[in-house]
Amino acid sequence: MTTLIALLRAVNVGGAGKLLMVDLRALCEKAGFTDVRTYIQSGNVVFSSKRTAGQARVTLEAALSKRLDRATQVIVRTADDLDAVIAANPFPEAEPNRLLVVFLSREESSSELDGWEIPGSERFELVGRELFIHYPEGIGQSKLKTPFVDRGTARNLNTVRALVAMARQEPT
Repeated sequence: MTTLIALLRAVNVGGAGKLLMVDLRALCEKAGFTDVRTYIQSGNVVFSSKRTAGQARVTLEAALSKRLDRATQVIVRTADDLDAVIAANPFPEAEPNRLLVVFLSREESSSELDGWEIPGSERFELVGRELFIHYPEGIGQSKLKTPFVDRGTARNLNTVRALVAMARQEPT
């Protein structure tokens, strides 16, 4: 069994894709995952599975599509993957609640970021399958159009750390 972390895109954000976390847990258990735990009301779920990350993603996307009556993108990572994301943070001095990690399903070309308009003091850097964005004044104040926002899902560094801690707990 492997512990996996699934990050759902566009679930419980702005009224779109409403899904209670109790329902997400039940959906995951019905799909055959065990030790299912959710974190906050924004589509984060930790579970154990005999499936690979890719197989778990396909299974979960299919179950969510049926439940929500629309396609829903899911990014699946292991705790080791998220540890590597934390270690690769190009902005270690940033407050964790002001550092957003955009998780992508695949590596994107950094050339797509060339000439990207940065309206304030924000900074971003693409590292592997993740885009790190530092919002020094806070995301709520920013006018930055988030790169790759339609190709992944974002979490702040506090959430990433919390998910790793959950995944590292022994299954019950």
